[in-house]
Amino acid sequence: MSALLALDGVTVARGGRTVLAGADLQLHAGERLALVGPNGAGKTTLLRTLVGLERPSAGRVVAFGAERRTEVDFGTVRARAQLMFQDPDDQLFCPTVIDDVAFGPLNLGRKRDEAFAAARAVLERLGLVHLADRVTHRLSGGEKRLVCLAALIAMAPDALLLDEPTNDLDEENRARMIDILLRLDAALLLVSHDRDFLERIATRAVLLREGTVRPALVHRHVVTQEEIHIHGLDASHRHAEG
Repeated sequence: MSALLALDGVTVARGGRTVLAGADLQLHAGERLALVGPNGAGKTTLLRTLVGLERPSAGRVVAFGAERRTEVDFGTVRARAQLMFQDPDDQLFCPTVIDDVAFGPLNLGRKRDEAFAAARAVLERLGLVHLADRVTHRLSGGEKRLVCLAALIAMAPDALLLDEPTNDLDEENRARMIDILLRLDAALLLVSHDRDFLERIATRAVLLREGTVRPALVHRHVVTQEEIHIHGLDASHRHAEG
């Protein structure tokens, strides 16, 4: 089965430094892929490259069955693969929550009444309808992050790319975020330093280190309860499992 989104030998440099060096990655329909790695490894750059906000100097970006090179190409990709930025203030810019959530459907060409009905339906589905008329910049950090997620979901994407989605969330809203994501049909590519969050969500994991992507291991073991842990695979692991 072909991947929804893929990098094939992609190299990206920023500020004179090579961030991705021949990176390969595939995100398939229905999977929830954790992308882990040390600070500064290039995880955010990788997400941005998949949707055309960074351009490779070598390699290919393939999305929804076609290689993507131009801004027109990536405009089509961004209609189907939605990126949540680390800072919600980079994503929310309309006067009220309902305006922000309706913006995506409007941008996809839906009529105003349809777009706002879709936005309200998403807010109701996510338990956020009480925020609909709130002024966006007056929300708490956690509320802003959940509204960002609602705005992405309102566009009915095939894939969601989430960069540190649990930042600023208290335990209640973090649990709400996990519940929402587990009920989505969209494929997920998750970047987070919240290990417990990834262990609850991910069906597969990869490690980004020194510009390349390698397999990581998601496994369960029982202590006092079932837990899932993510580890990078070194050569001995790969040999033993091969």
